[in-house]
Amino acid sequence: MAYEQALRALADPTRRRLVARLRRRPYAVGELARTLRVSQPAVSQHLRVLRRARLVASRPQAQRRLYRLDPAGLADLREYADRMWTDALDAYARSFEE
Repeated sequence: MAYEQALRALADPTRRRLVARLRRRPYAVGELARTLRVSQPAVSQHLRVLRRARLVASRPQAQRRLYRLDPAGLADLREYADRMWTDALDAYARSFEE
């Protein structure tokens, strides 16, 4: 289940900050390190986890890689949240029917 890996990746506050930053636009590792005040190696490791969870993707640009949010991975996470919410509302409705 793809959403489980995404949830584990987002459990870390630094990774959540990276995802929040990447919502604005694509960034290079160095830019992310400077804006979040985290070392470049640490940012690279966090991005690797987010990439494995399909939450971010990268593309080369000259001598660096730009990271952006990955819509496919986010869609998996959203689908899970939507199912969970629908299940919760259905259970709530059934509680009134009983």
